Amino acid sequence: MKNLSIIIKGTAFSVLTLAVLSSCMVRKEYERPQNAVDEKLYRTDMLPKDSMSIGNVSWKEIFTDPVLQKHIDRALENNLDVRIAVQNIISAEAYLKQAKAAYEPTVSVGPNYTFQTQSINTQFGQIIGERRYVNQFDITASIGWEADIWGKLKSQQKAQLATYLGTLAAHKAVKSDLVASIASAYFQLLTFDDQKKIIQKTIKLREDNLETTKALKDAGVLTEVAVQQSQALVYNAKSLLIDIDTQISLLENTVSLLIGIPSQKIERTTLESQKIPNTLAVGFPVNLLSNRPDVMRAEFNLMNAFELTNVARAQFYPTLRLTGSGGVQSVDIDHLFSVNSLFANVVTGLAQPVLNRRQIKTNYEVSLANKETAYLNFRKTILNAGKEVSDAIKVFSVQDSFIDLKKKELQSYQKSVDFSQELVNYGMANYLEVLNASVNSLNAELNISNAEYNKMRAAVKLYQALGGGWK
Repeated sequence: MKNLSIIIKGTAFSVLTLAVLSSCMVRKEYERPQNAVDEKLYRTDMLPKDSMSIGNVSWKEIFTDPVLQKHIDRALENNLDVRIAVQNIISAEAYLKQAKAAYEPTVSVGPNYTFQTQSINTQFGQIIGERRYVNQFDITASIGWEADIWGKLKSQQKAQLATYLGTLAAHKAVKSDLVASIASAYFQLLTFDDQKKIIQKTIKLREDNLETTKALKDAGVLTEVAVQQSQALVYNAKSLLIDIDTQISLLENTVSLLIGIPSQKIERTTLESQKIPNTLAVGFPVNLLSNRPDVMRAEFNLMNAFELTNVARAQFYPTLRLTGSGGVQSVDIDHLFSVNSLFANVVTGLAQPVLNRRQIKTNYEVSLANKETAYLNFRKTILNAGKEVSDAIKVFSVQDSFIDLKKKELQSYQKSVDFSQELVNYGMANYLEVLNASVNSLNAELNISNAEYNKMRAAVKLYQALGGGWK
C-alpha cells in the first residue's frame, strides 16, 4: 500500500506540473496574411466584375458538347496523372492518421530470454571464484506517453493536415488542367477539321484555275509561266493538306494519352456546333483563394511551414514523458507465472535541453526561413493567378472584333480574286495578281478559323484561370 501511495503521489505531481505548464502555451494559431489578395489583382477594364464567377460553375455547364463531355468524363476516370494524384492523397492521409495517433501512448509487449555468464578474470568473477550461468525468462509490457505541454504534437498534426489538404488541392489542380487540356485539344481538332475543308475546297478551285490558265495559254492570252505558277499553287495547297492531316493525327494521339487510352481516332462533332458563352463573369479576386487549386495548395504549404515553426519553437522547452513497464520475470521458467515473479516500474519527469550542439536553434532558424519562403511562394502564386486572368480577359474580349475584321479582309481578297481573274481574261492584268490574291484569300480564311479557335481557347483559359474545371 505504501508503494501504491508513492505512485499516486508521483502521478499527481506530474499532473499538477502539466497543468501549470500548459497555461504557458507557446503554440500560435495560423492566420492568413493580411491583404493576401489585392482588389486590383487582375485587370477588368474590358469586362464588368460580378459577385459570381464562372470558376464556381461545373465544367459540364461550360462545355455542353456531349461528345466532349464524354471524353472529359473518361479522362477523369482513366488519366494516369489523376490516378497518381489520388495515390498521393492516400499516402498523405496515412501520415495524417499517424500524426493524430501521436497523442496516444505507445504500448509494446513480448517475451524475452536472456543468458548470461560473467568473466572469472574480473574483480566480481574472482570474488565468486567460479563461472556461473544465469538463465532469465520474462514477459514484459512497456508503455510510454508524452504530454503535449507546448502544443508540439498538435502543431505536428496541423502541419500534416495542411500537407494532406495540399494533396487534395493538387488533385483538383490536375483535374482542372486535364479538363482545360482536353477542351482546348478538342476545339483544336475541330479547327483542323474546318481548315481541312477549306484547303480541300481551295485545291478544287486552284485545279479549276489551272485548267482555265491552260486554256488562256492556248488562246495566246497567257504564257507557260502563268501555267507553271498555277500548277505550283495546286502543289502548295496539296502539301498543306498533308500537313493538316499530320497535325490531326498527332493531336488525336495527344488526346488519347490525356484520356488514358491507346492512340486512336477521336470522335468529335463540328466547329459550328460549339456554343461558348459570349460573356464570362470573372467575379472578385478573393474568389481565387477558394477556386484556384494552385492558390489553395500554396496556402496549405504556408500553413504547413507555419505549424513547423511551432514545432521547432517547442523544442526549446522541457518535455514531460511518462514511461512504465511491468510483467513477470524469473530465472526459472517453471516459476515464471508465480505471484513472486511480478515486477513493475513507473518513471515520469521533465527533460530540458541544455547543450545539443546548436541543433534546436538551427532547426528553428531554418523553419522561419521556410515559412518566409512559403509566404513568398503563396504571394507569387496569387500574382501569377491575377496575371493569367488578366491575359485571358484581354484575349477573350478582343476576339469578336478581330474575327469581324478578318471576315471583312477575306471578303476583300475574294473580290480581288474575282476582279483580277476577270482582268486577266481580257488581257488587262498580270496573272501574278491573281496568284497573290488567291494566296491571300486562303490565308485570310485560315486565319478566321484560327481566330474562332483562339476565342474558344481564351474562354477555356479564362475558365481555368478563375479556378474552374475541378468541380
